[in-house]
Amino acid sequence: MKQILLVDDEPNILLSLEFLFRKEAYDVRIARDGAEAMEQIAAGPPDLIVLDIMMPNVDGYQVCTHVKEHFDHVKVVFLSAKSKTADIEAGLALGADLYLTKPFSNKELVRRVKLLLN
Repeated sequence: MKQILLVDDEPNILLSLEFLFRKEAYDVRIARDGAEAMEQIAAGPPDLIVLDIMMPNVDGYQVCTHVKEHFDHVKVVFLSAKSKTADIEAGLALGADLYLTKPFSNKELVRRVKLLLN
């Protein structure tokens, strides 16, 4: 079973994403900020991370950089309200495998995650 780590500081987004991916039979872990995500990744990297950018303490860019430096096989999906072309390019330049902007389509997110994990 593929494991997904969901990282967002918005509880409602975490709950909806957790429900969405559990329904698709993924093993789901959650982190409420970047620091918690870093701890979970160090304990055992997931197959894929769905990652917000704007979070307190450690932001999504820092998490992505760490993951790609130490666990290059882990797929990273940015899910962010930052929608300017420069933001998207910055996220992809750090090694993200996908960058989707909020609001997003649940069906599209699931479809793209499945493609990345196959």
